[in-house]
Amino acid sequence: MEILQIAQRVTDLDRAAAWYAEFLRAEPVGRFDPPGLVFFKVGSVRLLLEQGSSSSMIYFRVDDVRSLVADARERGVRIDTEPHVIFRHEDDALGPANTQEWMAFVRDSEDNLVGLVSHQPAEEL
Repeated sequence: MEILQIAQRVTDLDRAAAWYAEFLRAEPVGRFDPPGLVFFKVGSVRLLLEQGSSSSMIYFRVDDVRSLVADARERGVRIDTEPHVIFRHEDDALGPANTQEWMAFVRDSEDNLVGLVSHQPAEEL
């Protein structure tokens, strides 16, 4: 079993589609309006922006949280929580062994909190 799709609540479909296109640096793969749906492909998962959906928390795995946040800040993205280490992975139960997990949080155009996660080798920190 694997995750196929995550739905995110939006109130302004055009604004949200533009924000995610810029943030993901990818164009939507589908739009159905009505009823108010826009789809993006993020790896093997579909991200559905849906008017009237309940909000969910999305965490994107990225190569380097610190670099991405610096770039996002330059593009005007609202940074909610600066990059920080939240966990050291001694084994591979929840992430690659001998890495530290970095996280940061940004706000999308609809004020949803979006998580960003990267794993950095311990010796680089």
